[in-house]
Amino acid sequence: MVDDAELVGALLNWDQTIDVAALADAAALPDGRVRAALAQLGTAGRVGYDVADGAYFHRVMPYDAGRAERDNPRLLGARALVERGAVERDGEDATVRTDAEVYRVRRHPDGAYSCTCRWWARHRGQRGPCRHALAVSMVAAPVEVLS
Repeated sequence: MVDDAELVGALLNWDQTIDVAALADAAALPDGRVRAALAQLGTAGRVGYDVADGAYFHRVMPYDAGRAERDNPRLLGARALVERGAVERDGEDATVRTDAEVYRVRRHPDGAYSCTCRWWARHRGQRGPCRHALAVSMVAAPVEVLS
């Protein structure tokens, strides 16, 4: 995903709004990967999103590819779970095994995830997905962006 963000960042023009389809063509990437790259660039402040226009816009700021990970411990935890092979898929659901616990993650028809962990019980997705749901989404589709 970082490589996609660097490529997409290099292709950004000074247009007032970013045309995702044109950017996908220029980068030879699917729209979903371009949107994921734009989200990554957004965490670094290089891309903004205008809710009123429903469009991304280019911002010039220094880009630090590792910042999103350093600023998101759940993302780091999810990557560690994936690397350890802790995720076992079962259709739309999955089991995630940590050293001491076993969690069930479910993907709902609307694409949202839920989990049996304390983070999910406490926040119910209001503060983003837990590390278990992130790990499952990484195993399901490495470029998927959770809302």
